[in-house]
Amino acid sequence: MTRQNYTFTSESVSEGHPDKVCDRISDAVLDAFLAEEPEARVAAETFATTNRVVIGGEVGLSDQDKLHDYMGKIDEIARACIKDIGYEQEKFHHETVEITNLLHEQSAHIAQGVDAAADKDEGAGDQGIMFGYATTETEALMPAPIQYSHAILRRLAEVRKSGQEPTLGPDAKSQLSVVYEGGKPVGVSSIVLSTQHLDESMTSADVRAVVEPYIRETLPEGWITDATAWHVNPTGKFVIGGPDGDAGLTGRKIIVDTYGGAAPHGGGAFSGKDPTKVDRSAAYAARYLAKNVVAAGMAERCTIQLSYAIGVSEPLSVYADTFGTGEVAPAEIEKAIRNVMSLTPRGIREKLQLNKPIYQRTAAYGHFGRTPDADGGFSWERTDLVDDLKKAI
Repeated sequence: MTRQNYTFTSESVSEGHPDKVCDRISDAVLDAFLAEEPEARVAAETFATTNRVVIGGEVGLSDQDKLHDYMGKIDEIARACIKDIGYEQEKFHHETVEITNLLHEQSAHIAQGVDAAADKDEGAGDQGIMFGYATTETEALMPAPIQYSHAILRRLAEVRKSGQEPTLGPDAKSQLSVVYEGGKPVGVSSIVLSTQHLDESMTSADVRAVVEPYIRETLPEGWITDATAWHVNPTGKFVIGGPDGDAGLTGRKIIVDTYGGAAPHGGGAFSGKDPTKVDRSAAYAARYLAKNVVAAGMAERCTIQLSYAIGVSEPLSVYADTFGTGEVAPAEIEKAIRNVMSLTPRGIREKLQLNKPIYQRTAAYGHFGRTPDADGGFSWERTDLVDDLKKAI
């Protein structure tokens, strides 16, 4: 039987975290190419350290002249990301940081396994396994620890950027230990928040005085009690942040990006990858399917696993687990999933409209549990598959 009473912890990191700076730049490069050509191929990786950003990987457009033109825009794209995040430090400033562009044309050997022939669907961009998860414990059908860890940092970013809290810096991390009773989240036993501050004279107590009201307004009423332990900037001062304080790399926050450890992860990162890469698109599809299963009332919790082989269009397997909470047998859910949605790379892209410049916004505060946007962003968070699933059972 699934445990009912326990404490579970998840963490989040802000858009100014070194790894998230890199994710943001990689996804901004992706968006720029998709805006030019919806079928563009991009696998962009970013590394950042003191006064330096290096961008590498593979890109492809059908028009080679346009590809050359876009290579010249990479510097501008990266600086715009750094500026929007808010870095104007002496050793990491959007105007003075050195940008090195090492992007090159996509390998023809990779492309041949992915490109669609005239008489068949395209194959997956790589082998791998992808997981999606949903649970009724929050309105967004996300695990509470990661959902609220994200929400705290998103709120602090809002008041920092608005000028309401000018002493806060871009780099921050949060961590919540959520108490469950009867399988439901009921409170937090500890709150960890480390945030960069621009006033060197500030103590940990000073920082807590700034952030505590926003944390309290973000968490559900009654979750913070006298027994809740607070750890705000527990190591003391945090003035030097971002890539100047710690090097960053695309794809190092895959648990932050997904379910905070509450569900399995296939191991593939998302940022900088176009949607022919099933590491990204199939993970979005798996979340979409799991969320719709739960929204349809078929289970209180659901994990969906998909698996692929490079150059092969159909998934090798579809697996569902409802952890004993299901109103429908997992095997029936697996059959229904295959009936209501094409799970080929192209089928996923078309259903979720993934060939759009919608990825830069996913780079911080989680890829899941977000509100779908009118332009197609976070389309995998829709629950428009509920009726089709019910009919397929």
